[in-house]
Amino acid sequence: MTYQAARWRMLLATMTCYLFYYTGRQTFGFAIPGIEEELGLSKVDLGWASAGLLWAYALGQAVNGQLGDRFGGRRMMPTGAILSTALNWMVSFGQSSIGIGVPWILNGMAQSMGWAPGSRLISNWWSEKQRGLVYGLYVFAAGCASVLAYITSISVIDMGLGWRWIFRIPVLMLFGIGILYYFFARDHPSELGFKSNDADSDAPSSSPQPENTENDTETARQKYLAVLSNTRFLFGCVAIGLQNLARYGLLVWVPVHFLGEDWKQAGGTKWLSVALPVGMAFGALANGWISDRFFNGNRSKAICPFLILAAVSSLAMWALPQNHWLVIPALFTTGFFVYGPQSGFWALCPDSFGTKRAGTATGVMNFFAYLFAGTGEPLIGWLIETQGQSSIIFIVVAGATLTGSFCAYWIRR
Repeated sequence: MTYQAARWRMLLATMTCYLFYYTGRQTFGFAIPGIEEELGLSKVDLGWASAGLLWAYALGQAVNGQLGDRFGGRRMMPTGAILSTALNWMVSFGQSSIGIGVPWILNGMAQSMGWAPGSRLISNWWSEKQRGLVYGLYVFAAGCASVLAYITSISVIDMGLGWRWIFRIPVLMLFGIGILYYFFARDHPSELGFKSNDADSDAPSSSPQPENTENDTETARQKYLAVLSNTRFLFGCVAIGLQNLARYGLLVWVPVHFLGEDWKQAGGTKWLSVALPVGMAFGALANGWISDRFFNGNRSKAICPFLILAAVSSLAMWALPQNHWLVIPALFTTGFFVYGPQSGFWALCPDSFGTKRAGTATGVMNFFAYLFAGTGEPLIGWLIETQGQSSIIFIVVAGATLTGSFCAYWIRR
């Protein structure tokens, strides 16, 4: 096998594994109406449960990014997949806010074992010249994962199985793929007899080399200090935090917006929400390619305009009636521009710190991303309940993306 074929295999394997990860955490919005009806919990209560998962995910990222540098994605991603499956099933048997909230929050820790370790594995195989496209493809897989989570959740509702099965059926795919990933993936080129990749060089030679591991003598403390002392990177962390607040505000509450109170009889309107993750998937693919092709790897030049257009699209969604024919293209466009910058943000991690610190940097950035995202969940739930209008989410999204574009400007190089 040539090096070119091997690195594409590692990328596609990691993309496929992460494709199923969101079936373990982005199904919650579709269960909210059913939980409200059966258990009498409010949107604010459920917003706090969602926030708890996101904050646990943030904390887990801060830890698991560094662990990904140490143990690699091949072991971390399957472990997270198995734990997440078990915790989703625990949520499905919940009878109270505690019975649902506690395992859902712990699920955030399990889910945090996926992204950063997978990013580290990819950065080991690809050089800086291709990272915009490669991370665009990786984030595209995450966007497709949102589509999969939406479709499987809606299908469960259509089958009349009830909200508990939303946490049981989709996540079984994650369990199976996670196990297969362990046998298919390899963390380093050296494990298949290639030279170790370098973040600042072209692809390594395909000639076989003795198997070895990376010479990484930095301590965890040294890696964290290096990452946290980079001011431009910290601006990027705040920017992705605001972008992710907008993203999860949409992913969790748009299903509530389209399902309405009579969620079992929502008919075709609930399928309108699928336009959101479809737009997100293609936005991520486009932004990474644009930053490589037109801006020579300058990520902020691709990130800032996307976030500004995300605010414009979100305001259009707020202004449109729920059954207007423009809702589908407007929702697609909103998802496209809100999620697109993620590929640029993640490429910043190995771009700024090299492959040996890539997992740590990705974990720190993802900590900020989900710290902010969790803050938005109970706020949006409270706004919907007090204002009586689910469309208020689009105002929150517009404000977050505009502020994020200002922060992203300062990460330019």
